[in-house]
Amino acid sequence: MKGVSYRGNRICFGRFALQALEPAWITSGQIEAGRRTITRYARRGGKIWVRIFPDKPITMRPAETRMGSGKGSPEYWVSVIKPGRILYEMGGVSETVARAAARIAAYKMPIRTQFITT
Repeated sequence: MKGVSYRGNRICFGRFALQALEPAWITSGQIEAGRRTITRYARRGGKIWVRIFPDKPITMRPAETRMGSGKGSPEYWVSVIKPGRILYEMGGVSETVARAAARIAAYKMPIRTQFITT
């Protein structure tokens, strides 16, 4: 994937955000894992916005299948991420809590990320 993200690269809803620094495909499972870690760490306080959605189906053919017979069935869904894209936003929590939650969520992502504030 070429270029940087021109859409979804600014904080719109919360005060803190996790921003992508590399291009990648992020699967729906990775998005959900990051969301769960942020909500568990922030507990009751604050609000979380997931700014990406997996809208690209990835198809695979069954193993040991002969050539032909059409395209494979969708196996999983991904979100196409370019550098600069905001992945998650947080509001209503202190900066230390938001920074720690974003750091844990960053471990779940297959790319390098950075924590940004407004």
